[in-house]
Amino acid sequence: MPSFEVRTAQHTYPSVIERGILRRVKEYVPEKAGKLFLVTTEDVWRLHGSVVQQQFDDKLNVLFFPGGEVNKRLSSVEKLAEEMIALGADRTSLVIGFGGGIVTDVSGFLAAIFMRGIPVLQIPTTLLAQVDAAVGGKTGVNLIIGKNLIGSFHQPLAVLIDPEVIRTLPEREYRAGLFEVIKCGVIRDRALFDVFAHSAEAVLAHNSEVVDQLIAAAVRIKAEVVSADEREGDLRRILNFGHTIGHAIEAETAYVRLLHGEAIAWGMLAATRLAEFVGILPQDDAGRIGNVICRFGPLPSIRDLNPDSLMQRLASDKKTLEGKVHFVLPTRIGQVKIQSGIASDLIRQAIVDTLQ
Repeated sequence: MPSFEVRTAQHTYPSVIERGILRRVKEYVPEKAGKLFLVTTEDVWRLHGSVVQQQFDDKLNVLFFPGGEVNKRLSSVEKLAEEMIALGADRTSLVIGFGGGIVTDVSGFLAAIFMRGIPVLQIPTTLLAQVDAAVGGKTGVNLIIGKNLIGSFHQPLAVLIDPEVIRTLPEREYRAGLFEVIKCGVIRDRALFDVFAHSAEAVLAHNSEVVDQLIAAAVRIKAEVVSADEREGDLRRILNFGHTIGHAIEAETAYVRLLHGEAIAWGMLAATRLAEFVGILPQDDAGRIGNVICRFGPLPSIRDLNPDSLMQRLASDKKTLEGKVHFVLPTRIGQVKIQSGIASDLIRQAIVDTLQ
């Protein structure tokens, strides 16, 4: 049972990876907790809800969120908060996020701002949420102009990761989650990257031993980085590899054409190309990164997007500081650097090359 601690100034909590832990959720709910409010989607509840419900009898208040990036808005959070008030929530209440990355982001943000902050327990049910969104305490919602522009850091009591539940994911959702794990290999762990390069068939076949290894490695990296830099002051920014252009692609396609992981895959391809242009990434490593990302596609086409529109989106990205776009660029597989002040013509050409 791998468990990785996230240590922050507020508290330390475990990210536990265990097949079947969904049957032990109650063990992680504090005895002093008041009313319990579980935020989920109807499809997740239909597939896995009974396992959780039977541990709490009728003491669990289930709040349904419609899901989807288009619903990841302040209005949805307000609606959930009003439902909680109607059901008697107070400062002793506990929120449980039970779903994919959108649910963990929304439920975490709801807990962060409800009555100025109440605890949250995260139970991610997609691969992407298990290896990234649920761990680290970043919560938030979207604006029309860009992704996650309103949010808060709010660390959970624990993150309970059950690899068994991802067997129910559509194949496209599973592959989308794999791109976030590939990201971890590129930024910090060449051995993890090599699993994708040399064991693609086992990964795609959902081999339980390999899947557990991938999840554990990604969670370990996320826990190490967040513990060293909770609020993205420096080191934590490396987790944004592929996200600068990836978020622009999501916004430009109105959050409906690509899954988050797919947009990040395109963003990683663009960032890798940009690293070549800047002259910090050897061609061989760039080729390997591109080959591995494409091996776990297919990615939805974005050839119709306008490079100039994407460039405009970059200006409103939350990683843009004092008018300068900051990129996480690989210098070799397993190592990246944060670089700003890159000439706009190089950025545009990297986008153009990627779109083609």
